[in-house]
Amino acid sequence: MATVSAHVAATLTRQISQVFGVMGNGNAHFLNALERETDATYTAVRHEAGAVVAADACYRAGGGLAAATTTYGAGFTNTLTSLAEAAQARVPLILVTGEAPRWGRRPWDVDQLALASGVGVRTFTVGRTDAAATTMLAIEHALSYSLPAVLAIPYDVAGLDMGEIPAPPEPLVPEAIAPAGELAVGKVAQIARALADAERPVLLAGRGAWLSGAADDLGALAAATGAVTASTALARGIFPEQQFDVGVAGGFGADGAMELLHQADVAVVFGASLNQFTMRFGELFSPGTRLIQVDLSNVATHPQVGDYLHADAALSARAILAELSALGAESSGWRESVDVAALRGYDPGTGQAPDGRLDPRSAARRIAELLPQDRVVVSDGGHFIAWANMYWPVASPDRMMMIGTAYQAIGQGFPSVAGAARAKPDSTVVLTTGDGGGLMALADLDTAVRVAGGRGMAVVWNDHAYGAEVHLYGRKGFALEPMMIDEVNFAGLAQAVGAEGVVVNTIDDLDQLEAWVQRPVDERPFLLLDLRVSGEVMAPYQREVIRVNA
Repeated sequence: MATVSAHVAATLTRQISQVFGVMGNGNAHFLNALERETDATYTAVRHEAGAVVAADACYRAGGGLAAATTTYGAGFTNTLTSLAEAAQARVPLILVTGEAPRWGRRPWDVDQLALASGVGVRTFTVGRTDAAATTMLAIEHALSYSLPAVLAIPYDVAGLDMGEIPAPPEPLVPEAIAPAGELAVGKVAQIARALADAERPVLLAGRGAWLSGAADDLGALAAATGAVTASTALARGIFPEQQFDVGVAGGFGADGAMELLHQADVAVVFGASLNQFTMRFGELFSPGTRLIQVDLSNVATHPQVGDYLHADAALSARAILAELSALGAESSGWRESVDVAALRGYDPGTGQAPDGRLDPRSAARRIAELLPQDRVVVSDGGHFIAWANMYWPVASPDRMMMIGTAYQAIGQGFPSVAGAARAKPDSTVVLTTGDGGGLMALADLDTAVRVAGGRGMAVVWNDHAYGAEVHLYGRKGFALEPMMIDEVNFAGLAQAVGAEGVVVNTIDDLDQLEAWVQRPVDERPFLLLDLRVSGEVMAPYQREVIRVNA
C-alpha cells in the first residue's frame, strides 16, 4: 500500500526532477517517499525561504519546473517573501508543505491558505482519496498561469495508506496564443507596414519572448528590417546577432546606446512588461517614436504604447516576417550604418575611489575579463545590481537571473546558487550580492558551497552599508546610522564552511580569481570574493531613481 504522501511524491516527480527543502514534521512522510520511491534529486537547504528561492532559480536557469518543500507553521511562513517574489516574477514552482490536521488547527497552526493567497499564490489541499489528482491540478495551475502553487498535505492525512498510485496524464496547459482572427491579422499587417516604412527601427525583447522560444524568429525579423536590437535585463543575449545589439534597455544601458534607442522612429516590443526601469521612467524613447507592444497581458502595459497585439511573441514574429515578405519590404539598413559596439561602452572607473576603497566599476570590468565564458550569473537585490548587469555579458537569458528584484527583496542570493547549479551543472555559477543581502541569506552560504563546489563563486559588494538607502535617503539628510552595516569579513565566513575566501582591496587582488579559474574544477573549492568597494560610487540607474523621487 502507498501512502498519501507517496502518491504526491510519485505524481510530482513524473514532471519534476529537482526538489529543495528543509525537513520537519509536516513533510517527513513526503520526503521519506521522495527519497525511497522516486528518482528525484533532493537538495537540502538551511532556511525555508531558500527552498523556494532555489526552486525559482532552477526554473529560471532552464532546469524546468522544480519543487520546494517545508513543514507547516513556521516552516511555511518562512517562505512567504520568496513565494511573493516568484509570484511577482511569474515563475512557476510547487511548494509542498504540511498543513493543519483535518479536525482543526492546533495552537501553532495559522491560516496558511489565506497567507498564500495574500501574496498571490493559490493552495491545493490534498485529501485522503485525491492526492494524485490534486497534485496534477497544482502542476497544471503553475504551468498554465506561470505562478507558484502550494500543495498542502494535512498532518493527519500524510501517512494514510490509499492503495495503488495511478498513472497520471500529461499536464494540460494552454496552447500558445497565435495572432489569429480579423483584428489580430490586421494588427500584424499594421506592424509589418510600420517596420517596412521605418528608417530607424528598433526591436526590444523581454523574458516573455525568451520563454516563447522567439530568439531565432526575432533575429530573422531584425535582419529583415535592419533593426537595432535591445533587451530587458531579464532577456540579455536573446538576439542571435549581438554585434547589432545595444544591450540592456533602461537604467543598466550605456549612455550612447540609450541615445541611439531614443532616435527610433518605430519600436516593436516583444514579451516585455515595459516597467519603469526598462522605460527609464518614460524617457527611453522619444515622444515621436511609434511604440508597438506584443505581449500576453490583456492590455498594453505602458502609456506610451500606441498599438498592441495580444499574442505569443514567437508566433507573432513569424507572422510579421511573413507579411514583410509578402510586401516585398527591404531592410532599412540602419543597424549596419551605426557603430553599435562603440555605443555599448561603460565608464571603466578609477581603480580606487577618492575614499581609498575599490571602485566597483573597475572591479566589475576586471572580473568580466577573468570569468569563465560558460557562466550563469545569479543576482540578489540591492544597489549593486548594476555592476553585473552592466559589465558582465552572458550568452542567453537563462544565464542571467535577478531573484528578488520583482518584489524589491534582498537576501535571496546564496540559495539561488544551488538552484542554478542543479539546472546547469556543467557551468560556473556566479553570485553577485551585497553585504546586506548576503548577511540576510547567510544560512544558505553553506548550501551554495556544498552544491556548487568548484563550479561556484560569489562576489560580495561590501560597502558596509545598505547602499540604495544611503544614496537615496542619505542625500536627503536622513540619519545615516540605520543605513550602515559593520564591515563583515565575508571571506572568513566562506572559509568557515569550506570555501576559499579572498578579501579584495585592489584590482591586483583579483589575480586570485584568475588563478582559481585556471585550476581544474574538481581541484578547486567554491570561491568568495569579498570586494571592499566604495559607497561613494553611485550606479547610473540609481541616479534615475533619485531624479524621480527627488
